Amino acid sequence: MARTSGSTGSTITRRGTKPAVCKAAMAVGALFLLVGILGFIPGITTNYGSMELAGHTSGAMLFGIFQVSILHNLVHILFGVLGLTLGRSPGTAKAFLVWGGAAYLALWIYGLLINKDHAANFVPVNSADDWLHFVLGAGMIALGLLTARKTMAAVEGGRAGGGLPPGSAAPRGRHETRDPRDMR
Repeated sequence: MARTSGSTGSTITRRGTKPAVCKAAMAVGALFLLVGILGFIPGITTNYGSMELAGHTSGAMLFGIFQVSILHNLVHILFGVLGLTLGRSPGTAKAFLVWGGAAYLALWIYGLLINKDHAANFVPVNSADDWLHFVLGAGMIALGLLTARKTMAAVEGGRAGGGLPPGSAAPRGRHETRDPRDMR
């Protein structure tokens, strides 16, 4: 059974656990935060001494594969914090995953189109980054759509069964999720 809690609007389940879409957004956010931090650790990032603020001339490589710069690492950290923050409620968690995934697909296309040795490669990205961006974008969109569907099914299931056992009242401070169409 899922309910929407009073003023926060966040969905909780019978056991007080977060919906799958929230868990997915927070996991993705935590992963981005971790990757952003790892980008600043010598050894994990090879050629660390050649890292630049931004631009295609940064020679630093996360895990020896993905070209990074200070800007690139900071974007990962900020994106991670955004995922952890927006992952608190199903609506914003889904938005983070779907729109963040769309942004990564746009970055994938951008990376395919630009000359890697041109100033337009300011993030910077290399071919390995491009294909990682594709996988991240497609994966985030899929996670957002599929896990949000499961969350909505749980909410709908709670409505179909009346939400509470017969003869019981809703706990104080919690309200049943209602479909606006039911208000007619």
